[in-house]
Order: sequence, then structure tokens, then C-alpha cells
Amino acid sequence: MAHPPEIRDKVRRAYVFDRLSLEVAALKVGVSYGTASRWKSAACEQGDDWDKAQAAQLMAGGCIEDIGRQMLAGLVTQYQSSMEELTRDTKINPVTKVQLLASLADAFNKTISASKRLLPETSELATAMEVVQKLAEFVRKQYPQHAAIFVELLEPFGDELAKTYG
Repeated sequence: MAHPPEIRDKVRRAYVFDRLSLEVAALKVGVSYGTASRWKSAACEQGDDWDKAQAAQLMAGGCIEDIGRQMLAGLVTQYQSSMEELTRDTKINPVTKVQLLASLADAFNKTISASKRLLPETSELATAMEVVQKLAEFVRKQYPQHAAIFVELLEPFGDELAKTYG
């Protein structure tokens, strides 16, 4: 099905200016990821590199702290999207889910740690995420039979961490 140019432009705006992932931008606008990916590739071939436009928009957004906050906002969006996908996917066994969640928490923690120089207020959140990561690893090693319950509790607990630490 052919989409009007306005739909493509909405995907581009969501990707470039709202800093959504291409998957989330496509979902928001109501097109498939494949379609959005084709549009992005075709635009790049015609000289409109959405990634460069996104980076330029980010840099134009203000001071280094603002850039750091925007980058963290993008990471949190990706983190939440990944968490939701892991929660929805019933084909992944619980032990594998815990491993994936630990890996996701590790990536999140490393990014938060790197941002401490720009945004000191992220230190508390980094500590909280490190604790969650260590707990996930502990459950995976010591109590694999409880992995499914851990996964079930992790998403709402993540919401509580976000409320507490921003």
C-alpha cells in the first residue's frame, strides 16, 4: 500500500526531532518498520541522511547538559521498548530472559555511568540500576527456578525506579 508523503514526513520528524527509534517512530505513525526503513534508506540515497539530521538537531538543542539529557532520554526510550518486547515474548525461556535483562541492565548502567560527568544527578539512578543488574545475575545463578517471577516483577519495579530517580 502506498503512503502519502505526509506519512513519510511524520516518520522522519518522529525519528529526527523526537529522537524515537525508527521502530517506535514507524509504530507511532502506523507504518511497518520495513516501510520506514526503506524510506530512510531512499532519503539517504537522495542526500537526506536522517541520522545526520538527528545528530544536528541534537547538537543544536542547547548546552552539553541538554545534549546529555536528550541522549539519556533516547536510551531510556530504547530501554523501555526492549523491556516491553522481552515481557511480551513468551517464546523466550525465563533463564534466557534473565540473561537478556542482565545484559540490558549492564548496557544501561554503563551509559548512565558515562553520563555522570555531564549529569551528576544520574548517579543515583546508576546505582539503582547496578543493584538491579546484580540482583538479576544473582537470581540467574542461585535461583533459576524463580526467573519467571523475577521477570514479571522487574518491569513494574523499573517504573518505580524511574519515579524515584527520574
